[in-house]
Amino acid sequence: MFLSLLVVTFLIAFVVCYIVTRVFAKPIDGILERIVADDIAFAWTKYLKFAIYVVGISGGVRIHYLESFLRPPSENFTPPELTLNRWVLEIYRTVIESLQSIAWMLLVFFIFALIAYVIVKAFELNHSRKMRGNTGHSGKSQQAVTTLSNATSHVHNYRL
Repeated sequence: MFLSLLVVTFLIAFVVCYIVTRVFAKPIDGILERIVADDIAFAWTKYLKFAIYVVGISGGVRIHYLESFLRPPSENFTPPELTLNRWVLEIYRTVIESLQSIAWMLLVFFIFALIAYVIVKAFELNHSRKMRGNTGHSGKSQQAVTTLSNATSHVHNYRL
């Protein structure tokens, strides 16, 4: 019975990880393609999907708890019996704890991704300002300065 519980919880955790990986595939791809270079975004996506499986399975299959089924009975301990109710409870725990583990991992990923996105956006904004030759003025104020300069030179030429 212990071995069947181990296999069933592993398979359920694996299926949960597969579903979560499929659901979050496009958001993860989009975020990583935006933050890192295209040539390494694919590798980071693969790694993150692998991490989802590792975290989800290790969170869903609770080895320390399953070891209690192997302990011999003593005065203070009676091994749990695998009844139908216990099976339902173990399957529920596997699903919930896999999802909980994956949720924490994705939360950490998305927090760091948000920070990286803000940094990338700031560098892009700074780079676009430098490319326009802007020294801190917005595009409209730079045009106004250029127009005023041209108008002043025309007035100066008119006086001559």
